[in-house]
Amino acid sequence: MSTIVLDPLRIWADVWQHRYLLGQLIKRDVLLRYRGAMFGVAWIFLSPLFMLVIFAFVFGQIFQARWPQQGSNMPFWLLLYSGLITFNIFAETVARAPAAVRGYPSYVKKIIFPLHILPVVPLGAALVHGTFNFLILLVALAVIGKLHGQVVLFPLLLLPALLLGLGLSWFVAAWGVFIKDMTQIVPMFVQMLMFMSPVFYPVSAVPAALQPVYHYNPLSAVIEASRAAVTGQPIAWGAWGITLVLCLGGAMMGYAFFQHSREEFADVL
Repeated sequence: MSTIVLDPLRIWADVWQHRYLLGQLIKRDVLLRYRGAMFGVAWIFLSPLFMLVIFAFVFGQIFQARWPQQGSNMPFWLLLYSGLITFNIFAETVARAPAAVRGYPSYVKKIIFPLHILPVVPLGAALVHGTFNFLILLVALAVIGKLHGQVVLFPLLLLPALLLGLGLSWFVAAWGVFIKDMTQIVPMFVQMLMFMSPVFYPVSAVPAALQPVYHYNPLSAVIEASRAAVTGQPIAWGAWGITLVLCLGGAMMGYAFFQHSREEFADVL
């Protein structure tokens, strides 16, 4: 039976020592997604650009929407876009996790292959797309004259969401080997979570009776903090720090569960 590991430094070392192989798998994953497309990998940039333009037109021109209890003059569509960047990195990581191991049965049967890096691949691919989304956000902020120096904290503030997504990816990838329905269940759960997170609205706009529920959602603190970095408003470092510790614990538990279950993967696949 595999030893359960709850040491974050050892977990990091286990992933880091296979960084070259992990990088190649992430590169392959991203390139395969756009293979055969007329514009190829240019869609990494074009897709979020088109999405931002549509947001600006629909919410800025047609609906002329305003952020609930808005404390800044930032356009609604940019506040929405910044929240989606944070959530989409998490969502892409977790939604693709059920097939992270099941989709590569030949790797499972190779005794020396480091299976624990397979659930990290969706996170790496999500970060590639998230990076281009962030660059487009910076350009948009500069164009409208709302670029704040505090926005450089945006990538750092994503750390709890990355840890949570990675922990769930390890957990879901392991369950995905045994339960094929996970490929249908998890994306549905992620979609529901998007509407239960402050992506389209701030937590302050939620009725007071329901706000405690949102505080139990780790993504709430991350989305609110990253959005504050975009608008130049004060960041709730206390809530963010607590969320970071909890998400680190979740990542360690997910890794331990994956390592504990991996011995049975070959028998199932």
